[in-house]
Parts: sequence; C-alpha cells; structure tokens
Amino acid sequence: MPSPSATPTDPASSYRAVESLLARYAELVDDGDFAGLGLLLADATFVGSGGPVSGREAIAKMFHDTVIIHADGTPRTQHVISNVVIDVEQGTGTASARSCVTVLQALPDLPLQPIAAGRYRDRFGCRDGRWRFTERHVDIRLVGDVSRHLRQTAAPR
Repeated sequence: MPSPSATPTDPASSYRAVESLLARYAELVDDGDFAGLGLLLADATFVGSGGPVSGREAIAKMFHDTVIIHADGTPRTQHVISNVVIDVEQGTGTASARSCVTVLQALPDLPLQPIAAGRYRDRFGCRDGRWRFTERHVDIRLVGDVSRHLRQTAAPR
C-alpha cells in the first residue's frame, strides 16, 4: 500500500490519470510501439487469450510476436475505447476500470472494417504520485477478419 503522501487525494485528477492510461494503451498499439507498451504495462500482468504475461520485456515481446506490422510501421488499426467506467478507491491508491474496445483496420486492399470487439477489465495503482496499470484483462468477444492483424499462431487478444 502506498504511503499517505503518495496517495492521491483529488478524485478528478485520479480519474483523468487513469483515463489517460486507457487512451495511451490504444495509441501505442495503433502506433506499433511495442517497447512503449512494455513500459506502459511494466508493473502489470496482461491477461489475454494466451495466458498471463508480466514484465516490460515479456509484454513487449508478446505484442511483437503476435501483432503484424505493415510497411508503414504500424498494424494499420484504430482501437476505439468506449463505455468507460472508472472506480477510484479513495485513500487506497488503487482504481479499477472496465471499458469496451472495437478494433478497426484498413489496408490498401482491405476496406475499413471492424475486426474485433470486446472488453477490457483493468486495475491500477498509484505509486510515487503516478498511476500505473497493475492488471489488464482482455476479453475479445467478437472476431472478424484478423488475418492481417494477428499472426496465425496467435489467438485473438
């Protein structure tokens, strides 16, 4: 548990910090910045269809091994996060969030289309005045054509 001096007291700023983490994750995936994802999730356990992965290097490697990067250096996706609900547990330095994700993809020979949709369930902690992911659970419920997004050996995230 964080020391009282490190525990945020302003609910609005805590909410905004968590909301920014949710958006940053989507930006990094869509940019193909897997090293950045490793840093963002360095203190977290990522749980998807492939089982739990923890640690900066392991998380970056998981994304590198599963997500296809195209000629422009990105996966050519847009992760849209919606229906965000954030619960900040005041005085504890912890928070949780649940949200929906829709993944869109377009390529020169693939029209813009949704390729996956599901839910994120997340946990966060505040240490040294900074909010961080501690858990990310990905539950993809609808899967379209992910053949140009995920390697064949990978299951949907």
